[in-house]
Amino acid sequence: MISRSLKCCLTGLLALGAASGIYGQTKEACIPPSASTFQSISRAEIESLLADIAVTNPTVLNKIREDPDLKRTQIDTLKELLAFASAAVQDGLAAKAVNCRELGYTRDETIAAQYDKQKNKGKVGPPFGFVTDAAVAAYWNGTSAKPLNSKVREDREAGFKSFLETKLAVRDEDNPAAKDRQVSEPEIERAREFYAKIRIYADEYAARSAVLPATFKDKVQLQVRLQQAQFLARQYSAAVAAKTVITDEEIAAYIRIRPDLDPTAKRSKAEEILGRAMNGEDFAKLADEFSDDPGTTNKGGLYVEVRPGQMIEAFEKAALSLEPGKVNPELTQTDYGYHIIKLEKRSFGGLTYDVRHILISTGYKDPDNPTAREVPINEYVRSRIEEEKSRKLIDRIVVENAISVPDDFEIPPAVKPPSTTGSKPKVRKAVRKRR
Repeated sequence: MISRSLKCCLTGLLALGAASGIYGQTKEACIPPSASTFQSISRAEIESLLADIAVTNPTVLNKIREDPDLKRTQIDTLKELLAFASAAVQDGLAAKAVNCRELGYTRDETIAAQYDKQKNKGKVGPPFGFVTDAAVAAYWNGTSAKPLNSKVREDREAGFKSFLETKLAVRDEDNPAAKDRQVSEPEIERAREFYAKIRIYADEYAARSAVLPATFKDKVQLQVRLQQAQFLARQYSAAVAAKTVITDEEIAAYIRIRPDLDPTAKRSKAEEILGRAMNGEDFAKLADEFSDDPGTTNKGGLYVEVRPGQMIEAFEKAALSLEPGKVNPELTQTDYGYHIIKLEKRSFGGLTYDVRHILISTGYKDPDNPTAREVPINEYVRSRIEEEKSRKLIDRIVVENAISVPDDFEIPPAVKPPSTTGSKPKVRKAVRKRR
């Protein structure tokens, strides 16, 4: 991924009510959105989002108000999101058949979700919980008084088939390991029910559009843009991930210009201790004095009954190459540092072994992050280079796509959420049949 901010649901300005869309219907030819759809957001639109957050998540709103850096972070995150979405369109990702259909499903579900909240405001229930079983049955077959004709039924079944195929295609692209997983009949039935509910509310929204408040319709369209932007941003992020792959040569070059990261002194220390061990000094005492391994503190560096495959490959290969009681005459290097290894014994026909080691750690703790843990130097350097590369790439994409996000918006006061004491959807009760 290009940015950690895109790895999960966005917070603050993007902590929106609608879930990402996964249902819909596309009868007509798929027409992807234009890049300009995602290149700007107005002050009024941001304030509309904040007004919703004032009710749904006042804690986040207060944090944004009190912390200018957090406000700036949210603005930058929103710019990244829109830039990636715009770039995805320009690179043709939105026109890809499966992605174009998914964008349609995202649009339909977002519309339906927003209409559900508006229609059932003040009621308590799950999303689409007020769409009755009778309404779902009528969507597929009509009613006894007015059954659907065969052409409408065929179109709706074809719509659901297209939806299911698209969902599976998107799933498999996001997670290739899931390709062999078959969808069960109960899963298909649940998807079919939700598909019908989405269509019922999306169609009802369209039918009532002329009488719905303009402010509500504007909010719905903004939500559609942002949900589609998140899908496209994920697609684009995956597509350009190769541009931030870090090579071993880049890591070595970075370390060369940072003397504080150079492990030469650590290696010299490890070689000195190895020499003392080879000259017959008590290995356990040396381990207790010098080893940086917290797992063997005050244990003389000893690991007992180690099973093959339990240790890092380089460590295990060095240990098992020794005769019991012998010290490896060479240092063993891993991501954790330099190891001085002594094999104590093999047990149960070689199924386990006891080994001592002295670790001279080459771990590094980021001095700019007081909560950071110590990590191997290569891991630290890799993350720093990746972060720098990603930042440059993101900045370039934002500039190239001429993203416009205002920073002079007003943050409204948080409000107490309205009481949710309204009606609940009826729950069917199991009734024993009389004999």
